[in-house]
Amino acid sequence: MKKPKILYVDDEFINLKLFEANFENMYNVLTAQDGFKALDIISNNNDINVVFSDMKMPNMNGLEFIKKARKLLQQINYYILTGFDITDEIQEALDNGLIQKYFSKPFKIDELMYEIESAIKNGDI
Repeated sequence: MKKPKILYVDDEFINLKLFEANFENMYNVLTAQDGFKALDIISNNNDINVVFSDMKMPNMNGLEFIKKARKLLQQINYYILTGFDITDEIQEALDNGLIQKYFSKPFKIDELMYEIESAIKNGDI
């Protein structure tokens, strides 16, 4: 069986490596250090199942990236990871269905894995 494909976007290299190390055994993990690179990855991989993005990044924040990404890949689950409290902008994205959920950093592996597996079971993936 093919592993589900997950994209993680974060401007901090160490966070990308940590995410990859924690999830690469169960999932095909793609990473990008900014929203522009992530959009390129999405353009070339229409089989991505789930996208996680950091919120605060230079040039394009996580929600700006997700708005653009949704135009390329609509029917998948998008999530924000942030080291900060929930903002009005994140709450609005949740209310409007732009993102399914937001997670605090440092993330808990089991919480993210539960969300991914739930999406798979519910047929979202």
